[in-house]
Amino acid sequence: MVAWFKSKSELQKLQDIYCKLMKSSYKLAVKNKAKSDQLHQEADEILSQIKKIEQQN
Repeated sequence: MVAWFKSKSELQKLQDIYCKLMKSSYKLAVKNKAKSDQLHQEADEILSQIKKIEQQN
């Protein structure tokens, strides 16, 4: 129960956002290529932030 109240680190938050963006991007790829590419680009920006944080640690 203690884990429920534990706040997520910045890295974990970014990883969650990255996963959601990538899933959305893959789902949209069939219907709307332009929107899928936009989401994929946003996910790449999040990934670069994740890599910066991991390098600092």
